[in-house]
Amino acid sequence: MEPLEIPFETKLCTPEQIAVRVKGLTRPLVFTNGCFDILHRGHVTYLAQARSLGATLVVGLNTDASVRRLGKGSERPINKLEDRAAVIAALSSVDLVTWFDDDTPLELIRSLRPDVLVKGGDWPTDKIVGGAEVTGWGGRVVSIPFRHERSTTAVVERIRDAGA
Repeated sequence: MEPLEIPFETKLCTPEQIAVRVKGLTRPLVFTNGCFDILHRGHVTYLAQARSLGATLVVGLNTDASVRRLGKGSERPINKLEDRAAVIAALSSVDLVTWFDDDTPLELIRSLRPDVLVKGGDWPTDKIVGGAEVTGWGGRVVSIPFRHERSTTAVVERIRDAGA
C-alpha cells in the first residue's frame, strides 16, 4: 500500500527556506506568531480573522526552547514543535508555517517583510514586536480583538483540576 500524501505538510517551511518560499506567495502577506500549543476555538477564529486581512497567511511558531523561555510553565509546551506546526499547517486559513528560536520573531519579520503584522487583542499595536519595521516599509499592524476568551493556560488548568 502506497503511503498517503499529506498536502498540508507542503506548508511547513524551515527558517532557512523562508526567504525563497515567501517570494512565490501572493500579496498582501499577513504574518502572525505564537506558541499555538493546544489548539482551541480562540486560535482558529483568530487565524481565520488574520487570514482575512490579506491574500496569504504565514504563521511563525516559537520553538520548544523559545516557549519555555516565555515562562508559561515548566510543562510547556505540551506539544512539540513538529506537532504544533503540522496542526497549524492543516488549517485552511494558513498558507505557510515556519518557526523561530529567538525570544521574539523580529528577525523572521525582517526576512518576510509582511504587508500586515497581526497579534491578538491582548497586544496593543505599539507593543507588537516588528511593528515599527512593518510600518516603516509601508505595511500595517493590527491587533485583533478576542471573539472567544480562550487560552491554552486555562485549558491546561482545567485538565489538571479534573485529574485532582
